[in-house]
Amino acid sequence: MNEMLSPSQVAARVGSTTRTVQRWIALGRLPARRVGGRWRVANDAIDAFLAALAPTGDAEPAQARPIRSVFIANRGEIASRIRRTCDRLGIRATTPATDGPEALDLLDAEAVVVAARASGADAVHPGFGFLAESADLAQRVIATGLRWVGPPPEAIRLMGDKAAARRLARSLGIPVLDGYDDPDQSDRALGAAAERIGYPLIVKPAAGGGGKGMHVVRQSNRLADSIGAARREATSAFGDSRLILERLVEGARHVEIQVLFDAYGRGVQLGERDCSIQRRHQKILEESPSPYVDDALRARLGGAALALSRAVAYASAGTCEFLVDERDGFWFLEMNTRLQVEHPVTELVTGRDLVADQLRIAAGQPLDVAATQGAIPLDGHAVEVRLYAEDAEAGFLPAVGRIEALRWPAGEGIRVDAGIDVGSEISGRFDPMLAKLMAWGPDRATALARLTRALDETLVLGLVTNLRFLRWLVREPVVVDGHARIDTLDRIWPPDGWAERTTIPNVSWEAAARVLTDPRLEPSDPWSGGWRLNARPAVRLEADGQTRSVEVRGHPATVAIATVAAGAVVHLDLAGRSTEFRLAPAPDVDRAAHAAVTHGPGAAGPSDVSAPMPGAVIAIHVHPGAPVEAGDPIVTLEAMKMEHVVAATVAGRVTEITVELADQVARGQVLATIEP
Repeated sequence: MNEMLSPSQVAARVGSTTRTVQRWIALGRLPARRVGGRWRVANDAIDAFLAALAPTGDAEPAQARPIRSVFIANRGEIASRIRRTCDRLGIRATTPATDGPEALDLLDAEAVVVAARASGADAVHPGFGFLAESADLAQRVIATGLRWVGPPPEAIRLMGDKAAARRLARSLGIPVLDGYDDPDQSDRALGAAAERIGYPLIVKPAAGGGGKGMHVVRQSNRLADSIGAARREATSAFGDSRLILERLVEGARHVEIQVLFDAYGRGVQLGERDCSIQRRHQKILEESPSPYVDDALRARLGGAALALSRAVAYASAGTCEFLVDERDGFWFLEMNTRLQVEHPVTELVTGRDLVADQLRIAAGQPLDVAATQGAIPLDGHAVEVRLYAEDAEAGFLPAVGRIEALRWPAGEGIRVDAGIDVGSEISGRFDPMLAKLMAWGPDRATALARLTRALDETLVLGLVTNLRFLRWLVREPVVVDGHARIDTLDRIWPPDGWAERTTIPNVSWEAAARVLTDPRLEPSDPWSGGWRLNARPAVRLEADGQTRSVEVRGHPATVAIATVAAGAVVHLDLAGRSTEFRLAPAPDVDRAAHAAVTHGPGAAGPSDVSAPMPGAVIAIHVHPGAPVEAGDPIVTLEAMKMEHVVAATVAGRVTEITVELADQVARGQVLATIEP
């Protein structure tokens, strides 16, 4: 019997949503007719529709259109990664310039669309970050006749709004944290909500992702400052100042589920990634599968992710993020409607290329994934760490500079996704991530051991990175044992005695002296070798704020430490940290007097507050004449889309503010002076 079914009945039969079925009908993909003013679909039409979706060798569905040229609306590591897949698939890839006079503003949707059309592309891939979660960009791309390599604009719009996504999850019976996501964004409404939720809580933007703009508030007297900072960061990063509040779950794990959906409503989940090791809500180490999640919890999390995705007629790759506590309770946080930075660990344990999957879906092809109960099997274990241009030992402050030397690891199970090369200039304009290093193994212990060796083999000279920190991290017992939580790093970093363990050793000073006195650097300077009458040659060197007189011993060719000279500077590799050495200027009376006043015994002179990194002044918290205590905020700088508060180091009275709002400052530039 050819039974006639309603859209909701069709959805139940094919495992999709009523909204998706209605879209198929509206697009003419699923034949239907009106019966009594309502759409009805015949059983045989459903059978024919499902048969047409099934892959049949090299044949493509009638709706599929091959993608021959892709415009990559991104830069750096992710642009290189997308290009690799395009090259493998025989698809032409175009990447715009992001520096120089011809640079494309990746935050300008209209400019991106114009550039994509001018490139002759028939599809746009946004990568991650920037405009990847912009429903407006997706809509403009589609309206011009180009394919959008990502989910439908409606899905981006709904799930990109954390407040709306929370409400959707609640409606589906998926747990969410106690919080506030109402339209009233007044300070009074947020304050009242905070009192109801209780402390500690977290303030975060309703739009965007990547951990930007998130602030933990443990006391009511810090709420107003955190709301102000979160609004500024949200507006700067996402153009949307709306905030939500959520109860803070102490000691939870951050676990996310990767999903794939095609345009026909067919979807699978590809297991979980554990992203619990974070700092400032930014992920540092990710792995799949989670060392904590078992099959039962994996099925519950995967079911929630699939339900959320189906509810918004999702298509393409996406990720649903959850918090998990030690009693297997979980709460939905948000959905990232794009490719995640950490997607390679899923690729390593599933054998899939998620960018290729995105391109096939955008081309109208159905999923070709073999799944059991909506999930695909995982093989082995994979771990990833992010290499950042930042100084972990100075509060993870961003670093800038030029890549002068570079060496990547190789070997079984090792993968490196990088967006830098020798000569690359790293500025404060973009996110500080330089590369991702990954390792796969048949088990977790093997994967971690391979990653540890890979990090030891990596070399980056020319600017400070977090490489030394990463080498320490992967050896920490709490990480090796798989017990890390989202607050673990706050508790274990820096370890006791780290300053003593990382003091520049004498051998490094001597190595720098030999390289800096190499006559090939200054062949016309007869004194460049540090010559002294009746004594060994010696030079005064500066490094990490220290100055030392160092005897020159041996020949530059005898230096065993990795070094690279760049003009009057030599960069040395100190256990993974690029450290800059240079010849110090000769001492003079003014410098000696200033040092005696500011650093000598019983020094009570003025204290300068200096910029710890280059950035833009976005807030000045004090005025000349104001009294301050040590730790009080003086100036807030923005660099690499993050805010950094520069605080007073001593108590006293502010005698001078030397910067203004919107000023661009250099590292070490004096911002203010405090008289004790």
